[in-house]
Amino acid sequence: MTVYAIAQIRIHDRPTYDRYAARFMAVLQRHGGRLLAADEAPLVVEGEWTADKLVLIAFADRTAFETWAGSPDYVEISRDRLAATTGTVILASGIGG
Repeated sequence: MTVYAIAQIRIHDRPTYDRYAARFMAVLQRHGGRLLAADEAPLVVEGEWTADKLVLIAFADRTAFETWAGSPDYVEISRDRLAATTGTVILASGIGG
């Protein structure tokens, strides 16, 4: 079943984050992930938004997400994301078809 990684982040070191972002897509695609949204100006229609960016990524299943997230190539680039941002990442299961 498809799973979705949803990140809400605050960026406090733009150059370091940009270095992460420049390498992100190649690593994601190597592991079969699909970037569905990456928005630094999402429209808030209800509630309060305190992050700078929303990211939505789809994976075939939880195992695919875990393989990507724990892969040496992602772990290497994620050091820059962790150094440059704070935030929350959640994993949500899709609705079976």
